[in-house]
Formats: sequence, C-alpha cells, structure tokens
Amino acid sequence: MSISMTPWQRTAHGANLLDASGQPGVTIFEEITALANQHEAINLGQGFPDTEGPAEIRQIAVDAILSGANQYAPGSGILQLRQAISEHQNRFYSLDIDPETEVVVSTGATEAIAAALLAFLEPGDEVVTFEPYYDSYAAMIGLANAQHKVVQLKAPAFEPSIEELRQAVTDKTRVILINNPHNPTGTVFSTQVLNEVIALAHRHDCIIVADEVYEHLTFGTKHVPIASLPGGFERTITISSAGKSFSFTGWKVGWATGPKNLITAVRTVKQFLTYSSGPAFQPAVAKALDLPVAFFEGFASELADGAQILADGLENAGIPVIRPKGTYFLVADINSFRHSDAIEVARKMPASVGVAAIPLSVFVHPENVSSYQGLLRFAFCKKPEVLSAAVGKLQLLPEVLNR
Repeated sequence: MSISMTPWQRTAHGANLLDASGQPGVTIFEEITALANQHEAINLGQGFPDTEGPAEIRQIAVDAILSGANQYAPGSGILQLRQAISEHQNRFYSLDIDPETEVVVSTGATEAIAAALLAFLEPGDEVVTFEPYYDSYAAMIGLANAQHKVVQLKAPAFEPSIEELRQAVTDKTRVILINNPHNPTGTVFSTQVLNEVIALAHRHDCIIVADEVYEHLTFGTKHVPIASLPGGFERTITISSAGKSFSFTGWKVGWATGPKNLITAVRTVKQFLTYSSGPAFQPAVAKALDLPVAFFEGFASELADGAQILADGLENAGIPVIRPKGTYFLVADINSFRHSDAIEVARKMPASVGVAAIPLSVFVHPENVSSYQGLLRFAFCKKPEVLSAAVGKLQLLPEVLNR
C-alpha cells in the first residue's frame, strides 16, 4: 500500500535527513559533534562562538529576569526592541522602518524564515535558493510542500551565474530566498546579483526573503541589504538576529522587517508558532543594537583575524583555501588529494587529526553532491589560541588525505 509523505517526512526529505529506509536520520552536525566529543577534538564544525557577548548587555538581561520580565512578551516583540531595530536599519542602511507595523520579533532568525515561508507558500509553489544553502531552508520548503529549485554557487568565486538565475526564476516562483553574507561559503554577493534578484522578483511577481544574519560580519567589503536597493524594499522580508552580531546564539532573538503587508503575514503565522519569547533578552538586544559603530567594526575585525589564522594555517599545510568575505566560515579544497570525499574525511578527522569540520556537500541537493564533495567548511568564530591549536593539528591533515 502506498502512503503519501507526512509533513515531518516532507521536512526531513527536503533537508536530506532520511536514511535509505525512509526513516529520519541523524544530521551530519550531530554526528560530527559526537565524534569531536568522543575524541576530544577541536570542533570547528559548528558555527557558534566560544566567547561571550558584551558583559553590559548580559547584565541587562540578568536585571530584567530579577525584576520580573519572565512572562509573555507582546507577540510582535516589545516596543523598545522594535524601535531599536528600526533605528538600527536607519543608522546603518538609511532604511525608514515603522516600528509599529514593519517589524516583528521572532524566536531566532530561523523562526522568522519559517513564518515567512509558511505565510506565502502554497503546495506546489516554487522557491529558488542559492546552493549550498542553510539546511533549514530545505526543511521548511518541504514542510510547506513547495518545490525547491537551486542556483549553484561554484568554487572558487561562489558567485551565481546570472543566466542560470534567470532560468531558475519563473512565473511559478513564489519566493526567492537569499542568504547574504552567505553560509556556508563565506561569500558576499555583488550588487549586480542583488539587483538581478530584485528585477526577477518584479518580473515574475514573487517576494524576496533575505536572510542577513551575518550582516555585520564582513571583511574588506560592506554589506548591502537587498531592501536598500531600488525596487527592493516593497518585495523584501529582511531577517536578522542578535545571535551572530553579538555572540548570543542561545538567546534566540531574531526579527523580520519589511513593508506592512508582508510583515503582517509573517506576524500572523508567527503567533501560531511560538507566539513570543525572550522577554528578558529583548531589552538587552535593544541596547546591543545601539552600541557604537566601533563595536561592530571591532568584532568584524577580530573575526577577520581568526579567519586569517585558520586560512594561513591550512595553506601552510598545503591545503588550498577559499578565503571568505564574511560570516563565520571558510572553505578548504581537498580535491587534489588522494582521498577527496569530504564526508568520509570529516568523519575521520576528529580521531586522526583532532579537529572537526563539516563537508560542504551536506548543504546541497542529493543529486548535486558530486559538485561539492571535495570541499570542507571550517568555523573560525573561536578564540585565537583555539584556532592556533587547531592549525597545529591540521598540519597532519595532508597525510590523512594521501593515505
């Protein structure tokens, strides 16, 4: 008897999480982390910092808890935070956002992405993303029973072909979902690419969901929100969060901004997901968004230094690196070695090298794995001494790759 996929199966299938028998599998992140723990390896696989965010911001959250901010926050987020988000968008990007109607606070950026996709997708609608992609995208597209189309980003530039992008977006496209700066490749898209996305959204009457959580983490280049470009704002839901910009990934405070009609739809769905969260964290994030520009520039500079430590170390070991323009991540190319299957290598590394990394191929459609099988993603959002220790261990990697 044939039984159609349940919602959880569609979600797992979309995110490539089903095993050969159709049962839910373990993600590569969980598997590699377990191996790193087992072998006491340095975990450069998961993208979370090993330093705390600013002490004065943490203290605001502590004080809020002690003063009783422990019950439901308003569904849209506290006004103080919505105003801070509005002021942040104006200060950095000259975007005029109404805190009353054009901002909604979410439980992390991932919930905002989920709410946006569920708000606008009907079964059979098409969503275009760049590939590789954050794994949550495929899962949510699967849950919405929509169709996932990809435009590949090819090494070493990881810039999309404009012609392939034009071919992918059609009148069946409901959402173009972009992540800029881009995880897992570390690229930052050119204004040419962003302007083409806007033009296609207008031509085919679709919306843009812009995941910009790494907006302040760019190196030698400036982040340009797609909503700030001509024609962009009226069709764009812009999503960000406090996790990456302030090293508070566990607080799960995110937000979406955009025109009233789009944010109203996101808010309508969001209220049936978590309704609200983080009442003590929200005033702290509001204060964080008001930190001096020097804070944001200093944090990005520290990350750039970490990227250089790791990239120099890998290159000194003879492993080519695609240096990032932003995010927490860089990509190493092992295609020239005897063993170049990054999934197999990633599983061996915790025991044989003492460092954990993630294969880039887990961020792609199963049929496209071969295009990325010789690429490894490393996270450099770690203390300099941790990265230096990892670099020392990574000098053993070429030997492992050539056995």
